[in-house]
This record gives sequence, structure tokens and C-alpha cells, in this order.
Amino acid sequence: MGRRVSVRRLAEFVDDRPVFRDSIGVLTSWDDLGLTVAPRSGEPVSFPEKRLVAGKVVPPFPARRAPLPAATAAGLQRIAGRGWPAVEQEPLGEWTLRASAGFTRRANSVQALGEPGMALPQALAAVRAWYAERGLPAYVEVVSPGSPEPLVAELDRLGPGHGRCRVRTAPLAALARAGSGTTGAPPAGGWGSVRLSRTADTEWTSMYRRVGDDPAVEEAARQVLHGGPSVWFATVPGAAGQPPLAIGRCVIDGPWACFGAIEVQPYARRAGLATAVMAVLASRAAEEGASGGYLQVETGNAGANALYDGLGFTTSHTYHYALLPQE
Repeated sequence: MGRRVSVRRLAEFVDDRPVFRDSIGVLTSWDDLGLTVAPRSGEPVSFPEKRLVAGKVVPPFPARRAPLPAATAAGLQRIAGRGWPAVEQEPLGEWTLRASAGFTRRANSVQALGEPGMALPQALAAVRAWYAERGLPAYVEVVSPGSPEPLVAELDRLGPGHGRCRVRTAPLAALARAGSGTTGAPPAGGWGSVRLSRTADTEWTSMYRRVGDDPAVEEAARQVLHGGPSVWFATVPGAAGQPPLAIGRCVIDGPWACFGAIEVQPYARRAGLATAVMAVLASRAAEEGASGGYLQVETGNAGANALYDGLGFTTSHTYHYALLPQE
């Protein structure tokens, strides 16, 4: 389960002769209803277990070298918004108001790219009112470069920014082979230990530390985590009865793949597990046609930034949040 496999199944009989079909992809389920394999493209392939003829685990998809896809800072930030879609979204001109019961600032802030379709004071008043109706603070996502200069100047006047982050990018091919060195061996911890799934199960969410005990926030988190064009969750299982050693999330949107929620248990760090998780997710993204990867990391997270430096990520742009004071 959760590995890239090659399976052969009995598809049908023609003139009393069996016809077989082969499929290569991620084995996403195997239960009483049968097996489901998610191929490189197209719809998942499902069939009863009794039609399974043979199967084996195969290596990750061999990502081909390709340059980073073209994207402006604003364009990449919009792609990132689709990969972390808020539960509630509403346009304000070219801006997007986003709310998700308070689950992460990214999903509870206005993405202020382009023009709001009204004078700036009126737009900021509308933003304040919209978030006040939902009992949420009014945060504005400020992208540099990308957000309108008059907006940036006004927000700077109102107060300091919060949650400063870098958006970092890297070609997928090198990332998919990360840690292989010259011998072709997987990183410590092993690519083979990483399992992929279309859903964040209880094992995965038990390690994800950004959800509290509020049912409304938990439901919002579930919707946000599973939102996006093509979402995959990676898990490195722990020992029997123990939580996972590492997790990760990837959203594939055309030529771009977003990496997030890369977490490793403190006692399992420095064993290559974060690299293994990202390599397997990158291989799956490449299998679906992506050629570039991006991620968002706080500027002060020295450990994560050092890891991403080593994996070939460079900074595309930065963003932070500005809090609008209530009037």
C-alpha cells in the first residue's frame, strides 16, 4: 500500500481466451472491494482482487531534467493559493478574501494581488468588515514583489509585519534523485519506507501539529489539507503501534508541485527522512507532468532553510502578513 507498483490483471475473455492488462502507479487501496492503482495520468484503475495475476513494487518515476517553469512572484503565489484553498473564498476585485475558521493565516487572510476595484481606504474597510463578520482578525498577505505599492506603503504605516516567509523553488528532477549520490542508493531511511495516499489518515494527522481540539477548526483543516488540484500525502510509518516517523504533503498543479507539512519526529531527525519524503513526492509529481517544485518556509527557520539549501532550492520571493487594526 502506498508504493509505486506494476500490476497485471485479467481484464476480460475474448473467444474464451484471457486478455490481460498492465498498470503502473501508486497502489492507493487494497481491501474487500479490490485494488486501486493511480497511474501516471488518467483515472485510477480499480479491479477485484480475484483478477490480480501478478504484481511487484517498482522504483520511483525517473524524473527527467527540465528547467523551472516560468512564473512571476504573483503568479506563483496564486498557484500556492490554489494548493491551500480556504474553506470560504470571495473576490474583492482582483483580491481574494479567504476564511477557514482560523486554521492558518494563509487560509485566513486576503490575498492582495492586483487591484481591489475600489479606492484603497474603501477596500481595507471592506476587508475589516468581512473578517469581523466571521470573528477573525483581518490579515493581509503582502507579497514582495507582487502586492501593489500603495497597499504596501499603507500597511507598513499601520504596523510591523507578521510571519515572514520565503517562497523557494527547485527543479523536480534533482529533487526526485536527492540523496542518491553516485551509487543510486536511497537516502538513510529509504525511499521504500515512504507510503503515499490520497487522504490524510489518522496516522498522518496524529503527527500534524497545527490542529487543536476545536471541531470547527478540525473540519476546516480537513478541507484545506485535502483541497487542491492533485493532493498526495506521504507517511514514513513508525514501529507497530507508534506514530509515524515522518510525514509530508504535495499538491500538483500543472507544471508546479507544492511541498508542505514536511515533519520528522525529533528522535528520528538527521537520518534522511525529510529528504526521502520529498524525493518520493517529487517523483510522483514528475509522473503527473510537473517539472518545478516550490515551498513556503519561515525566514527564521534555520534548520529547514539549511535542508532546502542542500536540496537545491533558491528564493523566488518573500511574503508576510499585515494585521489591519479595527476602527
